[in-house]
Amino acid sequence: MNGQGVRIVSVIVPCRNERLHIAAFCASARAQQLPPGWALELLIADGDSDDGTRGELQRMAAADARIRQIDNPGRIVSCGLNRALAAAQGEVIVRMDVHTRYAPDYVAQCIAALERSGAAVVGGPWRAEGRAPWQRAIAAAFQSRWVAGGARSRQLDYEGEADTVYLGAWRRDTFERFGGFDEQLVRNQDDEHNLRITRGGGRVWQSARIRSLYEPRGSVKALFRQWLQYGYWKPFVMRKHGQPAALRQLVPGIFVGGQLLLTALALLGAPWALPLAWLAAYAGAVGALSLLVAADGHWALLPRLPVVIAAHHVGYGIGTLLGWWDVLRHGRGRERFTKLTR
Repeated sequence: MNGQGVRIVSVIVPCRNERLHIAAFCASARAQQLPPGWALELLIADGDSDDGTRGELQRMAAADARIRQIDNPGRIVSCGLNRALAAAQGEVIVRMDVHTRYAPDYVAQCIAALERSGAAVVGGPWRAEGRAPWQRAIAAAFQSRWVAGGARSRQLDYEGEADTVYLGAWRRDTFERFGGFDEQLVRNQDDEHNLRITRGGGRVWQSARIRSLYEPRGSVKALFRQWLQYGYWKPFVMRKHGQPAALRQLVPGIFVGGQLLLTALALLGAPWALPLAWLAAYAGAVGALSLLVAADGHWALLPRLPVVIAAHHVGYGIGTLLGWWDVLRHGRGRERFTKLTR
């Protein structure tokens, strides 16, 4: 609360090289309809952008005192979030992402959900929407709880406790109790923070009233790289806490590891029927998943769905195995997996 009795909500945003998107994002953030007595500040942590993003931010900050540019020399999301947190003045902290579109009452609903639930962190469901055909197929598969292994974060009407939420909103004292984001993690820093909260006795709450729209990657190659990176950093989270946030996170790595093991055994003399049967079983599962996704109003995307689903799972699985190899070998992440994929 400032000297005039106005309560402040701090919106924190990590970004790097977002010149084409940053102005539209800032306009949407400034247009948020807040409850009476609340004011918004927008802190954007720029990770040494070299495409003109910094100039755009400086121009907007000079024109609107609510916008503040924060330097993020660490360049990755977790570092940016922590730099913005350190500068934030609000009693409520709301995280946003440049490539997501928000309902006009997004921040207001975050504040209301925190007050209503008493949870340590709240957020809305992770809803995706694409434009071009491949992006629409990626969004349709992403939105499916079947493809995501039953993750509640893809269930648009769910209200209640969850293991993680999209983006997130917190009272400031949550960070005083549970700490900030792990700067060793390029990805999965939000999952790790939510796991830390639940293991410490706090609650994670999803509200269907917190509405946003995520724009997914636009190609299979970009999708594969994204989920390769997500999978890679997951073992570092598991090593830190001695458990996964959810058992579904183990499945892609088990599939890819099983395929590699059975293929190696076949090369050593075991029947080739074993790896072929394993692969055929997965192909059948992908086909069934594709039909389930298509049946939800996406029949025109059916030829693309098996490719998208396989890229999602196989990328995550390969990344998980590479992550475990590095965790067990020396415990450090590879440089190539520190580069963001968008």
